Amino acid sequence: KQCHFCQNNIKWIDYKDTRLLRGFVSMQAKMYPRQKSGTCSKHQRMLAESVKRARYMALMPYTINLKSNFATNG
Repeated sequence: KQCHFCQNNIKWIDYKDTRLLRGFVSMQAKMYPRQKSGTCSKHQRMLAESVKRARYMALMPYTINLKSNFATNG
Protein backbone atom coordinates (compact mmCIF):
# COMPACT_ATOMS: atom_id res chain seq x y z
CA LYS A 1 0.00 0.00 0.00
CA GLN A 2 1.31 3.42 -0.89
CA CYS A 3 0.75 6.46 1.29
CA HIS A 4 -2.37 8.37 0.20
CA PHE A 5 -0.72 11.73 0.86
CA CYS A 6 2.54 10.89 -0.91
CA GLN A 7 0.62 9.53 -3.89
CA ASN A 8 -1.48 12.70 -4.23
CA ASN A 9 1.47 15.00 -3.44
CA ILE A 10 -0.25 16.53 -0.38
CA LYS A 11 2.27 18.53 1.64
CA TRP A 12 0.02 19.66 4.49
CA ILE A 13 -3.04 17.99 6.07
CA ASP A 14 -5.67 20.58 6.92
CA TYR A 15 -7.57 19.97 10.15
CA LYS A 16 -10.65 21.69 8.69
CA ASP A 17 -11.00 19.05 5.97
CA THR A 18 -13.09 16.64 8.05
CA ARG A 19 -14.21 14.67 5.02
CA LEU A 20 -10.61 13.62 4.38
CA LEU A 21 -9.89 13.00 8.06
CA ARG A 22 -13.03 10.89 8.46
CA GLY A 23 -11.56 8.28 6.14
CA PHE A 24 -8.72 7.65 8.60
CA VAL A 25 -10.96 7.36 11.67
CA SER A 26 -12.98 4.28 12.65
CA MET A 27 -16.67 4.16 13.52
CA GLN A 28 -15.69 4.39 17.21
CA ALA A 29 -13.82 7.67 16.44
CA LYS A 30 -10.42 5.99 16.88
CA MET A 31 -7.63 6.80 14.47
CA TYR A 32 -6.47 3.87 12.37
CA PRO A 33 -2.88 2.74 12.92
CA ARG A 34 -0.28 3.32 10.26
CA GLN A 35 -0.40 -0.28 9.04
CA LYS A 36 -4.15 -0.18 8.44
CA SER A 37 -4.40 3.35 7.01
CA GLY A 38 -1.41 2.80 4.74
CA THR A 39 0.23 6.16 5.44
CA CYS A 40 3.94 6.75 5.83
CA SER A 41 5.27 7.71 9.26
CA LYS A 42 5.68 11.39 8.38
CA HIS A 43 2.11 11.75 7.18
CA GLN A 44 0.75 9.60 10.04
CA ARG A 45 2.18 12.11 12.51
CA MET A 46 0.67 15.00 10.56
CA LEU A 47 -2.64 13.13 10.34
CA ALA A 48 -2.70 12.51 14.10
CA GLU A 49 -2.02 16.18 14.77
CA SER A 50 -4.78 17.25 12.37
CA VAL A 51 -7.33 14.86 13.89
CA LYS A 52 -6.46 16.08 17.38
CA ARG A 53 -6.83 19.71 16.29
CA ALA A 54 -10.16 18.98 14.62
CA ARG A 55 -11.37 17.30 17.80
CA TYR A 56 -10.22 20.25 19.91
CA MET A 57 -12.01 22.71 17.61
CA ALA A 58 -15.17 20.51 17.82
CA LEU A 59 -15.12 19.65 14.11
CA MET A 60 -14.82 15.94 14.90
CA PRO A 61 -16.04 13.99 17.92
CA TYR A 62 -13.84 12.44 20.58
CA THR A 63 -16.32 9.60 21.11
CA ILE A 64 -19.38 8.28 19.32
CA ASN A 65 -22.75 7.68 20.92
CA LEU A 66 -25.52 5.63 19.35
CA LYS A 67 -27.58 8.70 18.40
CA SER A 68 -24.66 10.33 16.56
CA ASN A 69 -24.70 10.62 12.78
CA PHE A 70 -20.92 11.01 12.44
CA ALA A 71 -20.50 8.19 9.93
CA THR A 72 -23.59 8.97 7.89
CA ASN A 73 -23.16 12.75 7.83
CA GLY A 74 -21.74 13.72 4.46
